Amino acid sequence: MRAFISIDIPQEIKKEIKKIQSQLPEFFGKKTKPENLHLTLKFLGEVDEEKIEKIKNRLSKINIEKFETEIDFIGVFSEKFVRIVWLHLSNCDELQKEIDRRLEDLFEKEKRFMGHLTIARVKKIKDKKIFLGKLKEIKIPKIKFMVNNFRLKKSTLSKEGPKYGNLEVYNLGKI
Repeated sequence: MRAFISIDIPQEIKKEIKKIQSQLPEFFGKKTKPENLHLTLKFLGEVDEEKIEKIKNRLSKINIEKFETEIDFIGVFSEKFVRIVWLHLSNCDELQKEIDRRLEDLFEKEKRFMGHLTIARVKKIKDKKIFLGKLKEIKIPKIKFMVNNFRLKKSTLSKEGPKYGNLEVYNLGKI
Protein backbone atom coordinates (compact mmCIF):
# COMPACT_ATOMS: atom_id res chain seq x y z
CA MET A 1 0.00 0.00 0.00
CA ARG A 2 1.04 3.62 -0.50
CA ALA A 3 1.81 5.10 2.90
CA PHE A 4 2.95 8.37 4.46
CA ILE A 5 3.27 10.05 7.85
CA SER A 6 1.44 13.31 8.41
CA ILE A 7 -0.03 15.95 10.64
CA ASP A 8 -3.74 16.40 10.00
CA ILE A 9 -5.25 19.87 10.00
CA PRO A 10 -8.05 20.69 12.50
CA GLN A 11 -11.50 21.44 11.07
CA GLU A 12 -11.54 25.10 12.16
CA ILE A 13 -8.14 25.66 10.49
CA LYS A 14 -9.40 24.05 7.26
CA LYS A 15 -12.07 26.79 7.13
CA GLU A 16 -9.33 29.45 7.32
CA ILE A 17 -7.34 27.69 4.60
CA LYS A 18 -10.43 27.58 2.39
CA LYS A 19 -10.63 31.39 2.71
CA ILE A 20 -7.01 31.64 1.56
CA GLN A 21 -7.70 29.26 -1.34
CA SER A 22 -10.59 31.50 -2.43
CA GLN A 23 -8.09 34.38 -2.83
CA LEU A 24 -5.76 32.46 -5.16
CA PRO A 25 -5.25 34.09 -8.56
CA GLU A 26 -6.91 32.39 -11.53
CA PHE A 27 -5.23 29.16 -12.70
CA PHE A 28 -6.01 25.87 -14.41
CA GLY A 29 -5.69 23.01 -11.97
CA LYS A 30 -7.19 21.91 -8.66
CA LYS A 31 -7.42 23.27 -5.15
CA THR A 32 -6.80 20.67 -2.44
CA LYS A 33 -10.10 19.50 -0.96
CA PRO A 34 -10.47 20.32 2.77
CA GLU A 35 -10.62 16.62 3.71
CA ASN A 36 -7.25 16.07 2.02
CA LEU A 37 -5.36 18.93 3.70
CA HIS A 38 -2.39 17.63 5.70
CA LEU A 39 1.30 18.21 6.25
CA THR A 40 3.37 15.28 4.98
CA LEU A 41 6.22 14.61 7.41
CA LYS A 42 7.51 11.65 5.41
CA PHE A 43 6.30 9.94 2.24
CA LEU A 44 6.99 6.20 2.45
CA GLY A 45 5.72 5.04 -0.94
CA GLU A 46 4.67 1.43 -1.53
CA VAL A 47 5.09 -0.54 1.70
CA ASP A 48 4.12 -4.16 2.48
CA GLU A 49 2.26 -5.31 5.63
CA GLU A 50 5.40 -6.63 7.33
CA LYS A 51 7.21 -3.32 6.95
CA ILE A 52 4.08 -1.44 8.11
CA GLU A 53 4.24 -3.35 11.41
CA LYS A 54 7.90 -2.36 11.89
CA ILE A 55 7.04 1.27 11.11
CA LYS A 56 4.11 1.27 13.57
CA ASN A 57 6.34 -0.17 16.30
CA ARG A 58 9.11 2.39 15.79
CA LEU A 59 6.79 5.38 15.51
CA SER A 60 5.10 4.36 18.78
CA LYS A 61 8.43 5.00 20.57
CA ILE A 62 8.56 8.68 19.57
CA ASN A 63 8.31 10.82 22.67
CA ILE A 64 7.97 14.48 21.70
CA GLU A 65 5.90 17.15 23.42
CA LYS A 66 2.81 18.63 21.80
CA PHE A 67 3.73 21.82 20.00
CA GLU A 68 2.21 24.84 18.34
CA THR A 69 2.55 25.42 14.62
CA GLU A 70 1.67 28.50 12.62
CA ILE A 71 0.77 29.02 9.00
CA ASP A 72 3.04 31.96 8.30
CA PHE A 73 3.41 32.42 4.54
CA ILE A 74 2.30 31.25 1.10
CA GLY A 75 4.63 30.15 -1.68
CA VAL A 76 5.52 27.96 -4.65
CA PHE A 77 8.49 25.62 -5.04
CA SER A 78 9.63 27.05 -8.36
CA GLU A 79 8.74 30.38 -9.89
CA LYS A 80 9.92 29.03 -13.27
CA PHE A 81 7.54 26.07 -13.26
CA VAL A 82 4.61 26.83 -10.94
CA ARG A 83 3.01 23.48 -10.10
CA ILE A 84 2.28 23.54 -6.36
CA VAL A 85 0.94 26.40 -4.22
CA TRP A 86 1.59 25.79 -0.53
CA LEU A 87 1.30 27.29 2.93
CA HIS A 88 4.33 27.06 5.20
CA LEU A 89 3.89 25.52 8.66
CA SER A 90 6.51 26.50 11.20
CA ASN A 91 7.98 24.42 14.00
CA CYS A 92 7.47 20.91 12.51
CA ASP A 93 11.15 20.11 11.92
CA GLU A 94 11.89 18.43 15.26
CA LEU A 95 9.10 15.87 14.82
CA GLN A 96 10.13 15.21 11.22
CA LYS A 97 13.79 14.66 12.21
CA GLU A 98 12.74 12.24 14.96
CA ILE A 99 10.60 10.26 12.48
CA ASP A 100 13.59 10.11 10.11
CA ARG A 101 15.85 8.96 12.96
CA ARG A 102 13.46 6.17 13.99
CA LEU A 103 13.09 4.92 10.42
CA GLU A 104 16.64 5.54 9.17
CA ASP A 105 17.46 1.90 8.40
CA LEU A 106 14.13 1.38 6.60
CA PHE A 107 13.93 4.61 4.55
CA GLU A 108 16.28 7.27 3.28
CA LYS A 109 16.30 10.47 5.35
CA GLU A 110 14.57 13.52 3.92
CA LYS A 111 17.12 15.64 2.12
CA ARG A 112 15.24 18.94 2.22
CA PHE A 113 12.22 18.88 4.50
CA MET A 114 10.13 22.04 4.46
CA GLY A 115 6.89 21.98 6.42
CA HIS A 116 4.29 22.82 3.78
CA LEU A 117 0.64 22.23 3.15
CA THR A 118 -0.29 21.84 -0.54
CA ILE A 119 -3.36 24.00 -1.17
CA ALA A 120 -3.40 23.88 -5.00
CA ARG A 121 -1.93 21.91 -7.90
CA VAL A 122 -1.39 24.08 -10.96
CA LYS A 123 -1.56 22.67 -14.48
CA LYS A 124 -1.40 25.99 -16.33
CA ILE A 125 -1.51 29.76 -15.75
CA LYS A 126 -2.15 32.48 -18.32
CA ASP A 127 0.47 34.92 -17.05
CA LYS A 128 3.05 33.65 -14.56
CA LYS A 129 4.25 37.13 -13.55
CA ILE A 130 0.70 38.34 -12.76
CA PHE A 131 -0.09 35.08 -10.93
CA LEU A 132 3.02 35.29 -8.73
CA GLY A 133 2.42 39.00 -8.06
CA LYS A 134 -1.16 38.37 -6.92
CA LEU A 135 -0.01 35.40 -4.83
CA LYS A 136 2.42 37.67 -2.95
CA GLU A 137 -0.44 40.11 -2.21
CA ILE A 138 -2.46 37.51 -0.29
CA LYS A 139 -2.41 38.44 3.39
CA ILE A 140 -2.01 35.36 5.56
CA PRO A 141 -3.74 35.86 8.93
CA LYS A 142 -2.07 34.52 12.09
CA ILE A 143 -3.28 30.92 12.02
CA LYS A 144 -1.89 28.86 14.89
CA PHE A 145 -2.90 25.47 16.21
CA MET A 146 -1.61 22.79 18.54
CA VAL A 147 -0.17 19.61 17.07
CA ASN A 148 -1.36 16.90 19.46
CA ASN A 149 -0.58 13.88 17.28
CA PHE A 150 0.75 12.61 13.99
CA ARG A 151 -0.54 9.79 11.82
CA LEU A 152 0.61 6.89 9.71
CA LYS A 153 -1.74 6.98 6.73
CA LYS A 154 -2.47 5.07 3.58
CA SER A 155 -3.28 6.69 0.27
CA THR A 156 -5.60 5.10 -2.25
CA LEU A 157 -5.53 6.74 -5.67
CA SER A 158 -8.79 7.03 -7.63
CA LYS A 159 -10.20 9.01 -10.56
CA GLU A 160 -11.77 11.47 -8.10
CA GLY A 161 -8.40 12.02 -6.43
CA PRO A 162 -6.59 10.42 -3.50
CA LYS A 163 -8.44 8.97 -0.52
CA TYR A 164 -6.55 8.92 2.78
CA GLY A 165 -7.11 6.62 5.73
CA ASN A 166 -5.48 6.33 9.15
CA LEU A 167 -3.41 3.24 9.84
CA GLU A 168 -2.33 4.53 13.27
CA VAL A 169 -2.54 7.73 15.33
CA TYR A 170 0.38 8.65 17.64
CA ASN A 171 -0.36 11.10 20.44
CA LEU A 172 2.37 13.53 21.43
CA GLY A 173 3.39 14.13 25.06
CA LYS A 174 1.96 16.70 27.41
CA ILE A 175 3.32 20.22 27.67
